Amino acid sequence: MKVTEVLPDVLGPGLKIVICGSAAGTASARAGAYYAGPGNRFWWILAHSGLTARQLAPHEFALLPSFGIGLTDLAKRQSGPDASLGPGADDPAALAAKIARWAPRALAFNGKRAAQAFLDRAVDYGRFENAASGPNGCPSGGTALFVLPSTSGAARRYWDEAPWLELAAFVKNGHGEKT
Repeated sequence: MKVTEVLPDVLGPGLKIVICGSAAGTASARAGAYYAGPGNRFWWILAHSGLTARQLAPHEFALLPSFGIGLTDLAKRQSGPDASLGPGADDPAALAAKIARWAPRALAFNGKRAAQAFLDRAVDYGRFENAASGPNGCPSGGTALFVLPSTSGAARRYWDEAPWLELAAFVKNGHGEKT
């Protein structure tokens, strides 16, 4: 029996950024769309930072590659709040393989939990400079790594748009352009 993913990856060639969350939230799993929770700031911050030309609705997530943005989650086969994810939900090796295959300019974690699970260490918000020493390896091909405050309404007390704006500036200024 094949186990299906809660939400499909939105990945492909030529991406500037791949944004990786922990797992699809309950509202997102129910809607079949990324970041569909009513208090989630994801779609707002993408437009506010200039990463998208307008604020998209969650059901428009498949349009993100046209803005150079891809989506995935560290736990693809479970959904719900981070505290409800079962043992073995995360698949760091699968994420590393996806990043190696698609080689975006940046891998950005939407929240610390996914970044910490991927790197197996505590992290701070912003650009992560020491990715190469993580046990799960560094994104290959010069992919920069960013840790961003979660856009989830449940994480509102940790919200700070500055790391999101730093990511947008990195991309807009052509840093990490593949040559």
